[in-house]
Amino acid sequence: MLLPKSSVAVTQLDMKAHHDSVLMDEVLAALAVKPDDTVVDATLGGAGHFAALLAALGEGGVIVGIDADPAAVERGREAYARDRRSDRPVAHLVNDNFRNLPRILERLGIAPVNKILFDLGWSGYQVAAPRGFSFQRDEPLLMNYGEDAETAARIVNSSSEETLANLIFTYGEERFARSIARSIVLARSKERILTTGKLVAAILAGTPAWYQKRKTHPATKTFQALRIAVNDELETLRLGLAAAIDALAPCGRLAIISFHSIEDRIVKVALRDAVHAGRGSISPKKPIVPGRKEVLANRRARSAKLRIFERIAVAARPDPVDAQASLFSYAR
Repeated sequence: MLLPKSSVAVTQLDMKAHHDSVLMDEVLAALAVKPDDTVVDATLGGAGHFAALLAALGEGGVIVGIDADPAAVERGREAYARDRRSDRPVAHLVNDNFRNLPRILERLGIAPVNKILFDLGWSGYQVAAPRGFSFQRDEPLLMNYGEDAETAARIVNSSSEETLANLIFTYGEERFARSIARSIVLARSKERILTTGKLVAAILAGTPAWYQKRKTHPATKTFQALRIAVNDELETLRLGLAAAIDALAPCGRLAIISFHSIEDRIVKVALRDAVHAGRGSISPKKPIVPGRKEVLANRRARSAKLRIFERIAVAARPDPVDAQASLFSYAR
C-alpha cells in the first residue's frame, strides 16, 4: 500500500483529489463479469472499479461494495445512484473491513460469489483527507479511517526505540530504520510528535543528506510502515484473501492489485497455497502490470501488480487410498 490506487492531483489551495483507477481494462478482462454474476468489490476506494463492475452487471446481478472508510462507501452509493438503468443490479454498500468478508456475506445472505476484486492501493480521496496519510502536508498524525483508538501518533510517541526500528524496517523495508527510530525518540523527548510535519522533520534528521536528494521522499517508507501498523493491514490482507477464496463459486475469479513487495508476497503465497491445495489455478502465472501508456499518464500506477486466481470447476475427489485411511483412523 505504498502507493495509492489512483493518481492524485492535490493543491495547497483547494485540496481536491483526482481519481484514476489503475489497470481498469485488465481487471475487467480478467474478471469477465456476466450480467447475472454476484460480484464483490472489497475495496471501494474512489469507486472507479466499482462503477465499471456495476456497468457490466444487469438485472439478476448483485454487487457488494465494501470499505472501512465511510467516505468511500458514500462514493459507492453515489456511483450506484448515477446508474439510472431499469435493469441495474441489486447493490449492497457496506462500511466494514474486508477481513470480515464471511460475516458480511452471511449477513446479506449471499453465497457463493462469482467475482471478487481487491485493490490494495489508496484512493486519491483518502490521501487528500487530512488524516496524516500524506507527508506532503502538515496535518494530524492519525493514519486511520475513522475514530479508531489506534493512531500513528500513539505508536510514534509511546513505542520504544527498538520497537519503532523493527516496525519501520519490517513494514517499510527502510534501510535507515534504526537511525530514524533514534531520531524520533530524541525529537519526542522535547515535544510530542502529533503532526506529519514534525514526524517528517524527525525522519530527515535521522537520514543522511544524500538520501534526501533522491526521487523518493525519505519519509515514504516510514509512513508506509506506520500506516500498515495502525490499520493492521497485513493480517487483514491474509484474512481477507482466505475468506475470498472460500467464498468463490466454482469457476469464480479473484483479482488482486497490490502496490508493494510486502503485499505482493502475501498475495503470491496465499494463491500458491490455494493452488497446491487443489482449490484452483493462477492465470497468467506472472502478475499483470500497467503498460507504458498508463504509467506515463498515472505515475502512481508504476508499481501496481495484478494477480488472478480461478476456483476449480468441481471439487476434487478424495484419493481412494486416502479415503480408506481416513475411515480406518475413524474406526480406531
